[in-house]
Amino acid sequence: MESRHRFLKYRVDREVLDEQRLEEVAQRKTYSDTHRPLTEQLKDSLRCTIPRLKKSVVTSLPVLYWLPKYSIWDYGMPDLISGISVGIMHLPQGMAYALLASLPPVFGLYTSLYPALIYIFFGTSRHISIGTFTVLSIMVGSVTERLAPDNYFLKTNGTNITAEVDITARDSYRVQVAAATTVLGGLIQVVLGLVKFGFVGTYLSEPLVRAYTTAAAAHAVVAQLKYIFGVSPTRISGPLSLMYTLKDVCCLLPHTHLPTLVVSVVSMVFLIAAKEFNSFLSPKLPVPIPVELITIVAATLISSYSHLNNNYTISVVGEIPSGLSSPSVPDVSLFGEVIGDAFALAIVGYAISISLGKTFALKYGYKVDSNQELVALGLSNTVGGFFQCYSVCPSMSRSLIQETTGGKTQMAGVASALIVLVTILKLGPLFQELPKAVLASIVFVNLKGMFKQHSDIVTLWKSSKIDLLVWLVTWVSTLLLNLDLGLAASIVFALLTVIFRTQMPTYSVLGNVPGTELYVDIETHREAREIPGVTIFRSSATVYFANAELYLEALKEKSGLDISKMIIYKRRQEAKQKRREKRAERRAKRQAKRERRGQKAAKQQSGLPVFSVEEETSRWGDTCMDGDVTDEEEQDWTERENGTVFVIPTTPQMQDGHSRWEYLKGGDQDCASFGWDTSTLGSSSEDTLSHDLERVSLGSLGKWTWDIHSIIIDLSTANFIDTVAMKMMKNIFQDFSEIDVDVYVAGCQASVVEQLEFGDFFSEPITKRCLFASVHDAVLYCLNHRGATSVPRYESSVVSIDT
Repeated sequence: MESRHRFLKYRVDREVLDEQRLEEVAQRKTYSDTHRPLTEQLKDSLRCTIPRLKKSVVTSLPVLYWLPKYSIWDYGMPDLISGISVGIMHLPQGMAYALLASLPPVFGLYTSLYPALIYIFFGTSRHISIGTFTVLSIMVGSVTERLAPDNYFLKTNGTNITAEVDITARDSYRVQVAAATTVLGGLIQVVLGLVKFGFVGTYLSEPLVRAYTTAAAAHAVVAQLKYIFGVSPTRISGPLSLMYTLKDVCCLLPHTHLPTLVVSVVSMVFLIAAKEFNSFLSPKLPVPIPVELITIVAATLISSYSHLNNNYTISVVGEIPSGLSSPSVPDVSLFGEVIGDAFALAIVGYAISISLGKTFALKYGYKVDSNQELVALGLSNTVGGFFQCYSVCPSMSRSLIQETTGGKTQMAGVASALIVLVTILKLGPLFQELPKAVLASIVFVNLKGMFKQHSDIVTLWKSSKIDLLVWLVTWVSTLLLNLDLGLAASIVFALLTVIFRTQMPTYSVLGNVPGTELYVDIETHREAREIPGVTIFRSSATVYFANAELYLEALKEKSGLDISKMIIYKRRQEAKQKRREKRAERRAKRQAKRERRGQKAAKQQSGLPVFSVEEETSRWGDTCMDGDVTDEEEQDWTERENGTVFVIPTTPQMQDGHSRWEYLKGGDQDCASFGWDTSTLGSSSEDTLSHDLERVSLGSLGKWTWDIHSIIIDLSTANFIDTVAMKMMKNIFQDFSEIDVDVYVAGCQASVVEQLEFGDFFSEPITKRCLFASVHDAVLYCLNHRGATSVPRYESSVVSIDT
């Protein structure tokens, strides 16, 4: 049964359709039918109805769609368990990632609270967990350290400047910088969402995002080295800051604070062992073991009872204020200094958010609105910035926990926010003795997944070399140029790869698969047969201004016709023809003048006229002197050029002085064999020769011979065509028509046909008859039009088409 279906055959009996005939049969709608006037569109957009109002409100506030349908019985307990699990993860990650942003740990807890509550009302994803994230924390840290370095806040003792840093003033200003950057980035996201610019995230391909996060993980590791080894390297910003910081840390390794290093190593060993044990037991456990929370609680207890800060000078978190801070307006004067960083934060945060959201939406069968996600994330950042939060986006680890523990809706986010809120209000001061080295160790261990992304190099090497190049360039540029410039350079390079691939596509000549109406590349398919006299040309990319010239050159190369030289040769022949016409005209005038003189003399004298030999000799001499080129020079030029044009009088001279002439091509022939004298080329009848030369084609001149009479351009891959490409297409028609080669276009999409119509492509001499619905229709038409002896007829095979 399977083999029988595999080799099914069908027969088609229809007329060959060009684009004009296809429109008549299919009744293509006019432009006014498919495009309403702008005034009607404007009226329709401003018209307010109850269903439209309801849809608009539900789209702007997605919570109104799912909350009324929320079932406590079905979703309540799973969301509660999931929310508690995610909330427990928020505590260590919030405090740890705040160190990456160079902010006090309590602001990481604020960032885990306010934005998550805002997203519940405006977000369309049900499973992502909004809060702190490694990459964004590092990007915020680069801004805060650049605008608020330690040397700006050195304490003064009278007139002397000490080496001690005013940590309180420094942290306060860094919070202002982070809040201003976050608010500005959020406003950018909201504006982009309102103008339906959600597709901007599609320009960040998966290899680019993964390489960017991998390089950002390296920045996170270097940023945490000072807490791991207990050293104080010089803060450096700008390009190559990663290398300079790493070099500085290596130079300070002999001054490592051993107690801090011991705490870091013990914490990392415990975290790695506990996570591996957690992974081993995960199939049997309903909820993962909160390893990070256990580590923080244990480290806090040990530090409190052992007095690690006082006895061993181990740096701890310090004072954590209890309660919520009041909202404040960010410093607007900082917007001009952080606008570039804010835009980078907005784009990266949205790219991570939409990629995670679409992953879960595809898995569970619901839709994520990209534009609404931009608005939701932007409002989360904007409102959070007024409460001293920094930029947020979903976390992969927290989102996976929320999904695997049974979370169904964003009510899980409410439960996790309550856990964070209780910690801020009541439990925050209990973590004051927590060593910063423990938080740095948590960051270290959580980056393991990002470092595993280096295996993408092997995968991309096997699948796509271009994507591998994008991955490597993104990784290198992010490491060397920092996170903001690295992202810009990566996006530019990724777009350039797309441009280059469309500018240098694959050009191919198609051949017919015997027994079918299918056409494939003859260079890659053995059984493909080229249609005699027909060249079918196709490009793998659309034709536009960047590759139009290359397209024309590729067509000339694939067709095997050196059109430029052929047209130049024809132009020279035309110039030669014009010179002959001028000479013939002058000779005719002189001859008529002599005849009038002779007639006048004959009337005055009686008897027969007398012709003088000297007069005739002088007449031929004058002709040579008056002409542009002498007969000897013309004969020599003709021999150099080709020497293959022979003129044969086929009919006697008529009363009007014209004869029919036949033009042949060939090599050096004996003119006498045709039965006429070569001196006739220089006779007064050359005016007839000059007029008849207009009908001489380039092929009859004998300089070139070719067996192509038709070229079919397959535009099925083109989804648009611009003015440059249209001019190029017109040039193709004009150039090939000069050498008697017909050009046809096949497979145009409807949008391309409309653009050709608006671009006046179908003006004379180009008509709509040159467009065909398919390559096969064009092949059958051009063969029949040229009177081919063997038009393809598939009598007993797949297709049977009569022309």
